[in-house]
Amino acid sequence: MRPPLMIFAAGLGTRMRPLTDNRPKPLIKVAGRTLLDRALHAGRGAGVSRIVVNSHYLGDQIRVHLAGQDVAISDESDLLLDTGGGLRRALPLLGEGPVMTLNPDVIWTGPNPLIALCDAWDERMDALLMLVPVQRATARLGGGDFDMDEAGRITRRGDYVFAGAHIIRPERLSGISDQVFSLNRIWDVLISEGRAFGVVHPGGWCDVGRPDAIPLAEDLLDG
Repeated sequence: MRPPLMIFAAGLGTRMRPLTDNRPKPLIKVAGRTLLDRALHAGRGAGVSRIVVNSHYLGDQIRVHLAGQDVAISDESDLLLDTGGGLRRALPLLGEGPVMTLNPDVIWTGPNPLIALCDAWDERMDALLMLVPVQRATARLGGGDFDMDEAGRITRRGDYVFAGAHIIRPERLSGISDQVFSLNRIWDVLISEGRAFGVVHPGGWCDVGRPDAIPLAEDLLDG
Protein backbone atom coordinates (compact mmCIF):
# COMPACT_ATOMS: atom_id res chain seq x y z
CA MET A 1 0.00 0.00 0.00
CA ARG A 2 1.24 3.49 -0.84
CA PRO A 3 1.96 5.97 1.96
CA PRO A 4 -0.66 8.64 2.70
CA LEU A 5 -0.42 11.99 0.92
CA MET A 6 -0.41 15.50 2.35
CA ILE A 7 -1.26 18.27 -0.14
CA PHE A 8 -0.15 21.72 0.99
CA ALA A 9 -3.00 24.12 0.19
CA ALA A 10 -2.84 26.61 3.06
CA GLY A 11 -0.50 29.28 1.69
CA LEU A 12 -1.35 32.92 1.06
CA GLY A 13 -0.53 32.82 -2.66
CA THR A 14 1.21 36.19 -2.48
CA ARG A 15 3.20 35.70 -5.69
CA MET A 16 0.01 34.85 -7.59
CA ARG A 17 -1.74 38.15 -6.86
CA PRO A 18 -4.06 39.59 -8.11
CA LEU A 19 -5.50 36.18 -9.03
CA THR A 20 -5.44 35.17 -5.37
CA ASP A 21 -7.15 38.31 -4.07
CA ASN A 22 -10.43 36.39 -3.88
CA ARG A 23 -9.51 32.71 -4.16
CA PRO A 24 -6.78 30.45 -2.79
CA LYS A 25 -3.97 29.56 -5.18
CA PRO A 26 -4.83 25.83 -5.30
CA LEU A 27 -8.15 26.77 -6.92
CA ILE A 28 -6.47 28.66 -9.77
CA LYS A 29 -7.12 26.86 -13.04
CA VAL A 30 -4.51 25.76 -15.56
CA ALA A 31 -5.91 24.46 -18.86
CA GLY A 32 -9.40 24.41 -17.37
CA ARG A 33 -8.55 22.39 -14.24
CA THR A 34 -7.67 23.62 -10.78
CA LEU A 35 -4.20 23.03 -9.40
CA LEU A 36 -5.75 21.22 -6.43
CA ASP A 37 -7.68 18.84 -8.67
CA ARG A 38 -4.50 18.07 -10.58
CA ALA A 39 -2.73 17.24 -7.30
CA LEU A 40 -5.62 15.05 -6.18
CA HIS A 41 -5.51 13.25 -9.52
CA ALA A 42 -1.80 12.53 -9.06
CA GLY A 43 -2.46 11.13 -5.58
CA ARG A 44 -5.32 8.93 -6.69
CA GLY A 45 -3.38 7.82 -9.73
CA ALA A 46 -0.59 6.68 -7.43
CA GLY A 47 -3.00 4.67 -5.28
CA VAL A 48 -2.21 6.49 -2.03
CA SER A 49 -3.84 5.11 1.12
CA ARG A 50 -5.41 8.43 2.15
CA ILE A 51 -5.24 12.12 1.24
CA VAL A 52 -5.13 15.11 3.59
CA VAL A 53 -5.31 18.74 2.42
CA ASN A 54 -4.49 21.63 4.75
CA SER A 55 -6.26 24.97 4.56
CA HIS A 56 -5.81 28.50 5.89
CA TYR A 57 -6.20 31.37 3.41
CA LEU A 58 -9.80 31.45 2.15
CA GLY A 59 -10.12 28.00 3.59
CA ASP A 60 -13.89 27.92 3.24
CA GLN A 61 -13.43 27.76 -0.53
CA ILE A 62 -11.12 24.76 -0.15
CA ARG A 63 -13.67 22.99 2.06
CA VAL A 64 -16.52 23.67 -0.38
CA HIS A 65 -14.41 22.45 -3.30
CA LEU A 66 -13.59 19.19 -1.49
CA ALA A 67 -17.11 18.54 -0.19
CA GLY A 68 -18.23 14.99 -0.86
CA GLN A 69 -14.73 13.76 -1.70
CA ASP A 70 -12.80 11.20 0.32
CA VAL A 71 -10.29 13.80 1.48
CA ALA A 72 -9.56 14.91 5.05
CA ILE A 73 -8.94 18.60 5.81
CA SER A 74 -6.33 19.76 8.30
CA ASP A 75 -7.60 23.15 9.46
CA GLU A 76 -4.99 25.87 9.99
CA SER A 77 -7.47 28.75 10.07
CA ASP A 78 -6.16 29.81 13.48
CA LEU A 79 -2.49 30.00 12.38
CA LEU A 80 -0.57 29.33 9.17
CA LEU A 81 1.97 26.71 10.26
CA ASP A 82 4.33 26.47 7.24
CA THR A 83 5.20 23.08 5.78
CA GLY A 84 6.76 21.48 8.84
CA GLY A 85 4.21 22.71 11.34
CA GLY A 86 1.40 21.95 8.92
CA LEU A 87 2.56 18.39 8.36
CA ARG A 88 2.94 17.82 12.10
CA ARG A 89 -0.62 19.03 12.77
CA ALA A 90 -1.95 16.69 10.08
CA LEU A 91 -0.21 13.55 11.37
CA PRO A 92 -3.25 12.29 13.34
CA LEU A 93 -5.17 12.31 10.05
CA LEU A 94 -2.33 10.72 8.07
CA GLY A 95 -1.48 7.87 10.42
CA GLU A 96 1.86 6.29 11.23
CA GLY A 97 4.81 5.65 8.98
CA PRO A 98 6.29 7.52 6.01
CA VAL A 99 4.22 10.30 4.43
CA MET A 100 4.26 11.80 0.95
CA THR A 101 3.79 15.54 0.46
CA LEU A 102 2.84 17.41 -2.69
CA ASN A 103 2.75 21.10 -3.55
CA PRO A 104 -0.20 21.74 -5.86
CA ASP A 105 1.30 24.82 -7.53
CA VAL A 106 3.36 22.87 -10.04
CA ILE A 107 2.53 21.17 -13.33
CA TRP A 108 4.07 17.83 -14.27
CA THR A 109 4.27 15.92 -17.52
CA GLY A 110 5.65 12.42 -17.85
CA PRO A 111 5.54 9.72 -15.17
CA ASN A 112 3.49 10.23 -12.01
CA PRO A 113 6.04 11.69 -9.55
CA LEU A 114 4.40 10.04 -6.54
CA ILE A 115 4.71 6.57 -8.07
CA ALA A 116 8.35 7.32 -8.90
CA LEU A 117 9.03 8.35 -5.31
CA CYS A 118 7.47 5.16 -3.95
CA ASP A 119 9.44 3.02 -6.39
CA ALA A 120 12.74 4.65 -5.37
CA TRP A 121 12.11 4.67 -1.59
CA ASP A 122 14.25 2.33 0.53
CA GLU A 123 15.51 1.79 4.07
CA ARG A 124 18.55 4.06 3.65
CA MET A 125 16.25 7.07 3.48
CA ASP A 126 14.50 9.31 5.97
CA ALA A 127 13.58 11.73 3.18
CA LEU A 128 13.43 11.36 -0.59
CA LEU A 129 12.92 14.52 -2.65
CA MET A 130 11.76 14.72 -6.25
CA LEU A 131 14.19 16.96 -8.14
CA VAL A 132 14.33 18.61 -11.56
CA PRO A 133 17.50 19.92 -13.23
CA VAL A 134 17.40 23.71 -13.10
CA GLN A 135 17.69 23.93 -16.90
CA ARG A 136 14.39 22.03 -17.21
CA ALA A 137 12.58 23.97 -14.45
CA THR A 138 10.09 26.04 -16.44
CA ALA A 139 9.20 29.43 -14.87
CA ARG A 140 11.70 28.89 -12.06
CA LEU A 141 13.41 32.06 -10.89
CA GLY A 142 16.89 31.71 -9.45
CA GLY A 143 19.33 28.83 -9.26
CA GLY A 144 19.16 25.30 -7.97
CA ASP A 145 18.50 24.03 -4.46
CA PHE A 146 20.49 20.80 -4.21
CA ASP A 147 23.35 18.73 -5.51
CA MET A 148 23.25 14.93 -5.60
CA ASP A 149 26.00 12.32 -5.51
CA GLU A 150 26.13 9.01 -7.38
CA ALA A 151 24.30 7.23 -4.54
CA GLY A 152 21.49 9.77 -4.66
CA ARG A 153 22.36 11.59 -1.42
CA ILE A 154 21.66 15.30 -1.57
CA THR A 155 23.50 18.34 -0.29
CA ARG A 156 22.56 22.01 -0.36
CA ARG A 157 23.29 24.25 -3.37
CA GLY A 158 23.60 22.68 -6.76
CA ASP A 159 21.93 22.32 -10.12
CA TYR A 160 18.73 20.57 -9.02
CA VAL A 161 15.46 22.22 -8.00
CA PHE A 162 13.11 20.73 -5.43
CA ALA A 163 10.10 19.84 -7.55
CA GLY A 164 7.45 19.98 -4.82
CA ALA A 165 6.99 16.29 -3.95
CA HIS A 166 8.73 14.09 -1.43
CA ILE A 167 8.49 11.20 1.05
CA ILE A 168 9.56 11.68 4.65
CA ARG A 169 9.63 9.71 7.87
CA PRO A 170 7.84 12.20 10.14
CA GLU A 171 9.29 11.17 13.50
CA ARG A 172 11.76 14.09 13.53
CA LEU A 173 8.90 16.62 13.50
CA SER A 174 8.32 16.06 17.21
CA GLY A 175 11.82 17.37 17.97
CA ILE A 176 11.02 20.92 16.79
CA SER A 177 9.76 23.13 19.62
CA ASP A 178 8.45 25.91 17.37
CA GLN A 179 4.84 25.78 16.30
CA VAL A 180 5.55 27.33 12.89
CA PHE A 181 8.48 25.92 10.92
CA SER A 182 9.55 24.75 7.46
CA LEU A 183 10.42 21.21 6.46
CA ASN A 184 13.76 22.67 5.39
CA ARG A 185 14.83 22.46 9.05
CA ILE A 186 14.25 18.70 9.05
CA TRP A 187 15.92 18.28 5.67
CA ASP A 188 19.05 20.05 6.92
CA VAL A 189 19.36 17.58 9.80
CA LEU A 190 18.81 14.60 7.51
CA ILE A 191 21.31 15.94 4.97
CA SER A 192 23.94 16.20 7.71
CA GLU A 193 23.27 12.57 8.63
CA GLY A 194 23.35 11.30 5.05
CA ARG A 195 19.69 10.26 5.26
CA ALA A 196 18.25 12.66 2.65
CA PHE A 197 18.14 11.51 -0.97
CA GLY A 198 16.88 12.73 -4.32
CA VAL A 199 15.40 11.25 -7.47
CA VAL A 200 15.15 13.12 -10.78
CA HIS A 201 11.82 13.57 -12.56
CA PRO A 202 12.39 12.75 -16.26
CA GLY A 203 9.40 14.67 -17.60
CA GLY A 204 8.37 18.29 -17.86
CA TRP A 205 7.86 20.55 -14.86
CA CYS A 206 6.60 24.10 -14.35
CA ASP A 207 6.47 26.28 -11.24
CA VAL A 208 2.99 27.85 -11.31
CA GLY A 209 3.75 30.48 -8.69
CA ARG A 210 2.97 33.64 -10.66
CA PRO A 211 0.27 34.65 -13.14
CA ASP A 212 2.76 34.78 -16.01
CA ALA A 213 3.62 31.11 -15.41
CA ILE A 214 0.10 29.91 -16.27
CA PRO A 215 0.49 30.16 -20.07
CA LEU A 216 3.92 28.50 -19.78
CA ALA A 217 2.34 25.60 -17.87
CA GLU A 218 -0.42 25.31 -20.45
CA ASP A 219 2.16 25.23 -23.25
CA LEU A 220 3.95 22.44 -21.38
CA LEU A 221 0.73 20.44 -21.13
CA ASP A 222 0.06 20.96 -24.82
CA GLY A 223 3.36 19.27 -25.51
